Amino acid sequence: MATPSPPPGSLTSAAAPELPRSVTAGRLRKAGAEMIGTFALVFAGCGAIMVDQLSAGAIGHTGISLCFGLVIMVMVHATGHISGAHLNPAVTIAFAATRRFPWREAPLYIAAQVLAACAAGLLLRASLGPVAKLGATAPAAMLPNVWPALSMEITLTGMLMFVIMAVATDSRAVGQMAGWAIGGTVAVAALVGGPISGASLNPARSLGPALASGHFDALWLYLIGPTVGALVGAGLYQLLRCGGASETAKGCC
Repeated sequence: MATPSPPPGSLTSAAAPELPRSVTAGRLRKAGAEMIGTFALVFAGCGAIMVDQLSAGAIGHTGISLCFGLVIMVMVHATGHISGAHLNPAVTIAFAATRRFPWREAPLYIAAQVLAACAAGLLLRASLGPVAKLGATAPAAMLPNVWPALSMEITLTGMLMFVIMAVATDSRAVGQMAGWAIGGTVAVAALVGGPISGASLNPARSLGPALASGHFDALWLYLIGPTVGALVGAGLYQLLRCGGASETAKGCC
Protein backbone atom coordinates (compact mmCIF):
# COMPACT_ATOMS: atom_id res chain seq x y z
CA MET A 1 0.00 0.00 0.00
CA ALA A 2 1.48 3.33 -1.04
CA THR A 3 2.18 5.92 1.60
CA PRO A 4 0.22 9.11 0.89
CA SER A 5 2.29 12.19 0.13
CA PRO A 6 2.34 14.81 2.89
CA PRO A 7 0.33 17.95 2.13
CA PRO A 8 2.27 20.89 0.74
CA GLY A 9 3.61 23.19 3.44
CA SER A 10 3.61 20.52 6.15
CA LEU A 11 6.71 19.95 8.28
CA THR A 12 7.30 16.63 6.57
CA SER A 13 6.93 17.96 3.05
CA ALA A 14 10.13 17.81 1.02
CA ALA A 15 9.32 21.00 -0.85
CA ALA A 16 9.59 24.38 0.83
CA PRO A 17 6.34 26.31 1.09
CA GLU A 18 5.79 28.70 -1.78
CA LEU A 19 4.69 32.29 -1.44
CA PRO A 20 1.24 33.05 -2.79
CA ARG A 21 1.39 34.37 -6.32
CA SER A 22 -0.28 37.60 -5.23
CA VAL A 23 2.50 38.25 -2.70
CA THR A 24 5.25 37.56 -5.25
CA ALA A 25 3.52 39.69 -7.89
CA GLY A 26 3.11 42.51 -5.39
CA ARG A 27 6.79 42.51 -4.54
CA LEU A 28 7.74 42.50 -8.21
CA ARG A 29 5.43 45.44 -8.88
CA LYS A 30 7.09 47.35 -6.06
CA ALA A 31 10.53 46.50 -7.43
CA GLY A 32 9.39 47.62 -10.87
CA ALA A 33 8.27 50.96 -9.48
CA GLU A 34 11.64 51.38 -7.74
CA MET A 35 13.40 50.63 -11.02
CA ILE A 36 11.39 53.19 -12.97
CA GLY A 37 11.84 55.89 -10.33
CA THR A 38 15.57 55.31 -9.90
CA PHE A 39 16.10 55.10 -13.65
CA ALA A 40 14.39 58.46 -14.09
CA LEU A 41 16.49 59.99 -11.32
CA VAL A 42 19.82 58.92 -12.81
CA PHE A 43 18.87 59.51 -16.43
CA ALA A 44 17.48 63.01 -15.85
CA GLY A 45 19.93 64.14 -13.18
CA CYS A 46 23.14 62.77 -14.66
CA GLY A 47 21.84 63.56 -18.12
CA ALA A 48 21.58 67.21 -17.08
CA ILE A 49 25.25 67.15 -16.05
CA MET A 50 26.22 65.72 -19.42
CA VAL A 51 24.06 68.11 -21.43
CA ASP A 52 25.46 71.01 -19.44
CA GLN A 53 28.97 70.09 -20.54
CA LEU A 54 27.93 69.46 -24.15
CA SER A 55 26.16 72.82 -24.30
CA ALA A 56 29.00 74.80 -22.69
CA GLY A 57 27.16 75.42 -19.43
CA ALA A 58 23.67 76.14 -20.74
CA ILE A 59 22.04 74.46 -17.74
CA GLY A 60 24.41 75.56 -15.00
CA HIS A 61 24.83 74.40 -11.42
CA THR A 62 21.46 75.78 -10.34
CA GLY A 63 19.71 74.11 -13.25
CA ILE A 64 21.32 70.76 -12.51
CA SER A 65 20.33 71.02 -8.84
CA LEU A 66 16.75 71.83 -9.80
CA CYS A 67 16.70 68.92 -12.24
CA PHE A 68 17.64 66.45 -9.50
CA GLY A 69 15.06 67.94 -7.15
CA LEU A 70 12.28 68.05 -9.73
CA VAL A 71 12.76 64.48 -10.95
CA ILE A 72 12.69 63.24 -7.37
CA MET A 73 9.51 65.23 -6.72
CA VAL A 74 7.82 63.80 -9.80
CA MET A 75 8.86 60.21 -9.10
CA VAL A 76 7.80 60.36 -5.44
CA HIS A 77 4.31 61.37 -6.59
CA ALA A 78 4.33 58.80 -9.41
CA THR A 79 5.59 55.75 -7.51
CA GLY A 80 5.12 56.53 -3.82
CA HIS A 81 1.73 54.82 -3.64
CA ILE A 82 3.17 51.68 -5.25
CA SER A 83 6.56 51.10 -3.60
CA GLY A 84 7.02 53.97 -1.17
CA ALA A 85 9.43 55.65 -3.62
CA HIS A 86 12.67 54.87 -1.79
CA LEU A 87 14.73 55.22 -5.00
CA ASN A 88 17.84 54.99 -2.84
CA PRO A 89 19.53 52.02 -1.10
CA ALA A 90 20.47 54.23 1.85
CA VAL A 91 16.81 55.14 2.37
CA THR A 92 15.75 51.50 2.16
CA ILE A 93 18.37 50.47 4.71
CA ALA A 94 17.41 53.31 7.07
CA PHE A 95 13.71 52.44 6.82
CA ALA A 96 14.51 48.80 7.59
CA ALA A 97 16.81 49.71 10.49
CA THR A 98 14.03 51.76 12.09
CA ARG A 99 11.45 49.00 11.50
CA ARG A 100 9.56 51.03 8.94
CA PHE A 101 10.26 48.50 6.20
CA PRO A 102 10.76 44.70 6.32
CA TRP A 103 14.37 43.57 6.01
CA ARG A 104 13.30 40.60 3.88
CA GLU A 105 12.23 42.96 1.10
CA ALA A 106 15.28 45.22 1.28
CA PRO A 107 17.57 43.15 -1.01
CA LEU A 108 15.00 43.19 -3.83
CA TYR A 109 14.55 46.95 -3.52
CA ILE A 110 18.30 47.60 -3.47
CA ALA A 111 18.91 45.29 -6.43
CA ALA A 112 16.18 47.07 -8.41
CA GLN A 113 17.62 50.49 -7.60
CA VAL A 114 21.18 49.55 -8.57
CA LEU A 115 20.14 47.79 -11.78
CA ALA A 116 18.06 50.79 -12.83
CA ALA A 117 20.92 53.19 -12.12
CA CYS A 118 23.29 51.07 -14.21
CA ALA A 119 20.75 50.88 -17.05
CA ALA A 120 20.33 54.66 -17.01
CA GLY A 121 24.11 55.14 -17.08
CA LEU A 122 24.50 52.78 -20.01
CA LEU A 123 21.70 54.45 -21.94
CA LEU A 124 23.24 57.88 -21.34
CA ARG A 125 26.58 56.59 -22.60
CA ALA A 126 24.94 55.14 -25.71
CA SER A 127 22.98 58.35 -26.31
CA LEU A 128 25.50 61.09 -25.54
CA GLY A 129 28.85 59.33 -25.38
CA PRO A 130 31.35 59.27 -22.49
CA VAL A 131 30.71 62.90 -21.57
CA ALA A 132 31.37 64.29 -18.06
CA LYS A 133 32.09 60.76 -16.82
CA LEU A 134 28.34 60.14 -17.23
CA GLY A 135 27.71 62.36 -14.23
CA ALA A 136 29.74 60.17 -11.88
CA THR A 137 30.38 61.75 -8.50
CA ALA A 138 33.84 62.56 -7.13
CA PRO A 139 35.23 64.86 -4.44
CA ALA A 140 36.20 68.32 -5.72
CA ALA A 141 39.81 68.59 -6.86
CA MET A 142 40.27 71.67 -4.66
CA LEU A 143 39.80 69.63 -1.47
CA PRO A 144 42.92 68.60 0.46
CA ASN A 145 41.45 65.13 1.05
CA VAL A 146 38.16 63.22 0.86
CA TRP A 147 36.97 63.96 4.39
CA PRO A 148 35.14 67.24 3.61
CA ALA A 149 33.25 65.41 0.86
CA LEU A 150 32.44 62.51 3.19
CA SER A 151 31.21 64.92 5.84
CA MET A 152 29.03 66.68 3.26
CA GLU A 153 27.49 63.40 2.09
CA ILE A 154 26.73 62.25 5.63
CA THR A 155 25.25 65.59 6.68
CA LEU A 156 23.13 66.22 3.60
CA THR A 157 21.82 62.66 3.47
CA GLY A 158 20.98 62.90 7.16
CA MET A 159 18.91 66.03 6.44
CA LEU A 160 17.20 64.31 3.53
CA MET A 161 16.36 61.21 5.56
CA PHE A 162 15.01 63.32 8.41
CA VAL A 163 12.59 64.96 5.97
CA ILE A 164 11.65 61.61 4.42
CA MET A 165 10.92 60.11 7.84
CA ALA A 166 8.70 63.06 8.67
CA VAL A 167 6.55 63.04 5.53
CA ALA A 168 6.53 59.29 4.90
CA THR A 169 6.15 57.73 8.34
CA ASP A 170 4.40 60.30 10.54
CA SER A 171 0.64 60.65 10.13
CA ARG A 172 0.76 64.19 11.50
CA ALA A 173 2.79 65.39 8.51
CA VAL A 174 1.09 66.49 5.29
CA GLY A 175 1.67 63.40 3.17
CA GLN A 176 0.35 65.02 0.00
CA MET A 177 3.33 67.39 0.11
CA ALA A 178 5.90 64.58 0.38
CA GLY A 179 7.15 65.01 -3.17
CA TRP A 180 7.63 68.74 -2.76
CA ALA A 181 9.38 68.37 0.59
CA ILE A 182 11.71 65.59 -0.52
CA GLY A 183 12.42 67.07 -3.94
CA GLY A 184 13.07 70.47 -2.41
CA THR A 185 15.51 68.96 0.06
CA VAL A 186 17.37 67.20 -2.75
CA ALA A 187 17.58 70.45 -4.75
CA VAL A 188 18.91 72.41 -1.76
CA ALA A 189 21.43 69.66 -0.99
CA ALA A 190 22.64 69.69 -4.60
CA LEU A 191 23.00 73.46 -4.55
CA VAL A 192 25.09 73.35 -1.38
CA GLY A 193 27.00 70.12 -1.74
CA GLY A 194 27.33 69.79 -5.49
CA PRO A 195 30.59 71.75 -5.79
CA ILE A 196 32.13 69.81 -2.88
CA SER A 197 31.08 66.18 -3.22
CA GLY A 198 28.66 66.09 -6.11
CA ALA A 199 25.81 65.76 -3.58
CA SER A 200 25.05 62.15 -4.38
CA LEU A 201 23.07 61.30 -1.23
CA ASN A 202 22.38 57.97 -2.92
CA PRO A 203 24.68 54.95 -3.42
CA ALA A 204 22.79 53.82 -6.53
CA ARG A 205 23.02 57.26 -8.12
CA SER A 206 26.82 57.10 -7.78
CA LEU A 207 27.30 53.40 -8.47
CA GLY A 208 25.34 53.29 -11.75
CA PRO A 209 27.29 56.00 -13.61
CA ALA A 210 30.57 54.76 -12.09
CA LEU A 211 30.05 51.25 -13.44
CA ALA A 212 28.86 52.53 -16.83
CA SER A 213 31.76 54.98 -17.21
CA GLY A 214 34.54 53.02 -15.52
CA HIS A 215 35.38 55.93 -13.20
CA PHE A 216 35.52 54.82 -9.56
CA ASP A 217 37.10 57.87 -7.88
CA ALA A 218 36.47 57.51 -4.12
CA LEU A 219 33.40 55.39 -4.85
CA TRP A 220 33.50 53.96 -1.32
CA LEU A 221 32.71 57.45 -0.05
CA TYR A 222 29.39 57.46 -1.90
CA LEU A 223 28.47 54.00 -0.66
CA ILE A 224 29.29 54.60 3.00
CA GLY A 225 28.56 58.32 3.43
CA PRO A 226 24.90 58.34 2.35
CA THR A 227 24.19 55.10 4.22
CA VAL A 228 25.62 56.46 7.47
CA GLY A 229 23.83 59.76 6.95
CA ALA A 230 20.49 58.09 6.30
CA LEU A 231 20.82 55.98 9.45
CA VAL A 232 21.65 59.08 11.50
CA GLY A 233 18.78 61.10 10.03
CA ALA A 234 16.26 58.31 10.57
CA GLY A 235 17.52 57.75 14.10
CA LEU A 236 17.22 61.44 14.96
CA TYR A 237 13.63 61.56 13.76
CA GLN A 238 12.82 58.46 15.79
CA LEU A 239 14.19 60.19 18.88
CA LEU A 240 12.08 63.30 18.25
CA ARG A 241 8.92 61.46 17.22
CA CYS A 242 6.16 61.73 19.80
CA GLY A 243 2.80 60.06 20.22
CA GLY A 244 -0.66 61.46 20.15
CA ALA A 245 -2.71 62.96 17.36
CA SER A 246 -2.46 66.60 18.35
CA GLU A 247 -2.07 68.92 15.40
CA THR A 248 -1.69 72.35 16.94
CA ALA A 249 0.83 75.12 16.45
CA LYS A 250 2.43 74.03 19.71
CA GLY A 251 3.40 70.65 18.23
CA CYS A 252 2.61 67.21 19.57
CA CYS A 253 4.56 66.97 22.82
